[in-house]
Amino acid sequence: MKLTIERSQFLKSLSHAQSVVERANTIPILGNVMLEAADGRLRLSATDLELGAVETVDADAVSGGGTTLPAQVLYDIARKLPDGAQVELETEDGSDRIRLRCGRSTFTLSALPPEEFPELSKAEFACRFQLAAEDLRGLIDRTGFAASTEETRYYLNGIYLHTTEHEGVPVLRAVATDGHRLARVEVPRPAGAEDMPGGVIVPRKAVQELRKLLEGEDGDVSIALSETGIRFVIGSVELTSKLIDGTYPDYERVIPAGNDKRLEVESGTLAEAVDRVSAISSERTRAVKLAIDTGSVQLSAADPTYGTATEEIDVRFDGAPMEIGFNARYLLEILRRIEGGTAALELADPAAPTVVRDMVDSSALYVLMPMRV
Repeated sequence: MKLTIERSQFLKSLSHAQSVVERANTIPILGNVMLEAADGRLRLSATDLELGAVETVDADAVSGGGTTLPAQVLYDIARKLPDGAQVELETEDGSDRIRLRCGRSTFTLSALPPEEFPELSKAEFACRFQLAAEDLRGLIDRTGFAASTEETRYYLNGIYLHTTEHEGVPVLRAVATDGHRLARVEVPRPAGAEDMPGGVIVPRKAVQELRKLLEGEDGDVSIALSETGIRFVIGSVELTSKLIDGTYPDYERVIPAGNDKRLEVESGTLAEAVDRVSAISSERTRAVKLAIDTGSVQLSAADPTYGTATEEIDVRFDGAPMEIGFNARYLLEILRRIEGGTAALELADPAAPTVVRDMVDSSALYVLMPMRV
């Protein structure tokens, strides 16, 4: 194998590959990226056996062939090479080493046989549809933050995607929850999505890698689903992931329907106030209390070591005065995803879940559990 590739293109592709690779693993080949040269193109593949990424880019391939090299080392080298430089990769005859040249720099890297590299999934994807990158970004950004990180509740460690109807309109809905808060966002159902195999749970790592690939994209993303896997094609990158094998809980049961007290507030104003007051809240609980009255809310936080903080803001409220406490970080994460500028908090009592809605975008709904303060 012998090829030349422009450094910035090589670096971009390696950045996608190395983020898929697990740095700490007991199988050496999984720390490598597969490089395959043929017909003026370079194909890069990486996997951790659960998630795989494949990207094909232009390269001046003098001779074809394949090899695998340590992904992190190769990425670090490419990152430190001068911008605009040409990178040459060449296999040493009769050797398990690859020579990388760029200008007056030369690196000789140990390779592993490509035959050892695991074959990426070739599952049959029966359901296929396209979704605008902007819509997919929105689903991820407005729900992914609520996914659980507790490995014991593995079925909550991702985003639940499924089709349903909202007010008689078919939608593709994304849901995430960790038991403390829930995020539910939807977009009009794209053609072909009606063939989805029920609901699917996309793992957190796949969601994170997908979000990186979506940065700056403005076209359509091709999505394919099987009973056990999901594949996204974004430009020249193909990202394939296993789905979480588990049953997602009936999230509709935790969305209260009888909250009869409604508070309307500028989301940015409330978020800034929560952020300021919580600076003095207990590091363990991050609790902030809202004393709600007609026309205003007084926010307060206290810590036995540092003292207390209060701030009052104007709101619109149609119920009897009440006090309720929230985890400040959880409340902030929701408020910062209110895109319309005005949030509506639907409350029942200090012990009941609160529903938060975006008053401009009815496709988004959030549920936040209160806490004692």
